[in-house]
Order: sequence, then structure tokens, then C-alpha cells
Amino acid sequence: MNSNFFRSDIVRVLLGCVAAVLFLGLTACASNNFPPAPRQVSLSDYHYVIGPGDALHIGVWQNPDLTTDVQVRPDGRISAPLVDGIKAAGLTPDQLADQIKQRIAKFVRDPVVTVVVSNFHGALGQQISIVGAAARPQSIPYREKMTLLDAMIAVGGLTPYADGNAAVLIRNQRHYALRLDDLLHHGIMADNVPLLPGDTIVIPQGWF
Repeated sequence: MNSNFFRSDIVRVLLGCVAAVLFLGLTACASNNFPPAPRQVSLSDYHYVIGPGDALHIGVWQNPDLTTDVQVRPDGRISAPLVDGIKAAGLTPDQLADQIKQRIAKFVRDPVVTVVVSNFHGALGQQISIVGAAARPQSIPYREKMTLLDAMIAVGGLTPYADGNAAVLIRNQRHYALRLDDLLHHGIMADNVPLLPGDTIVIPQGWF
């Protein structure tokens, strides 16, 4: 993954989010006719994929000189003993461990390598993006069993003028209705739906 590709990926995601905000801003006064967000999701095939900015602990059993902590560079690569410049972004921790094992096998007999993500950012496609009338709109790393309430706490809730019950969840190019006012202001936990990696939450501003 080169830096130009990484930047273009960010631009593409941001443009899509901006377009969604503009669309929903124009339609916020109308009723939200999207179907409700699913209350059950399946993560049976989910595996965390390393992204730029992630902090990794690389352990090589009985080789303390090769055991190290590194951060994934913006170009998706890492620098570690005997594996300088190896690609990490886009791989699962187990896949990266296997790549490192193959590299150092020339120097270490039967190496046992582990990779643990100690600080998560995640690939763009695995983050949760919250845009529009949130207190702190941003993309946050997905965590296993993350819910809508988790995401809203992470961004500080809604702005005073947000139309939370007109919010929309975008998942795999499909749109679903969210009721953030009911969840955050009235404690209706039935509206606390589970999230999936790559979800985008768009919160329009109400007319006032």
C-alpha cells in the first residue's frame, strides 16, 4: 500500500460521507423511510486487519533481540529487526506473523512469531465513521461487539441541534434508520443496535 493510494482512499471515504451529510441535511425535515437497522449481526468471518497507525508488539520466542514494539507507518509498512520495510497494513496479525516468520527463518531456526495489536486504529474499511451533527464527528476503530451506544459515547453524543431520530446507518451501500434521540435521551435500549466494521453513521441537523 503506497501513500498515494492511502490518501486517495481517505479522500474517497470523506467525499462519500460529505455527500451523505448533504443529502440527509436536505431531507431531514421529511420522515425517515429507511428500514430499521438490523438488531442482530454476524461476525463469524470477522478478523481484525492491521491498518496504518496501529501499534504492534512482535514477539519471537527465545529471541529477545528480535522482539520489539513498532508502529505501522502511513505507507502501511513496519521496520523491525531483520524485516525492515515489510508490509503490515491489510494483513491480520496471524498473517503478518507468518510473513515475519518466513523472513527470519534464514537466520533463526524454526522461529515462533506472534503479533499482537496493542493500540488499534484499523484499516479504513474496518473503522466506524460518525459524521454530521455529532459532538466530535470522527472515525473510530471497530471493537468486537461494538454497539451504537458505544460509538455515540466515543464521539461525545449529539449536538444541541441534531435530529437524532432522522439519523441513518450506511452499511454495504444500504441505508437503515436509527433513532438516536430515543436511545440517548430516553434510554430506549431497543434502539442500541450492533455495529459492523465499515459502518457509517450520518446524523442530520434539524431545522430550527
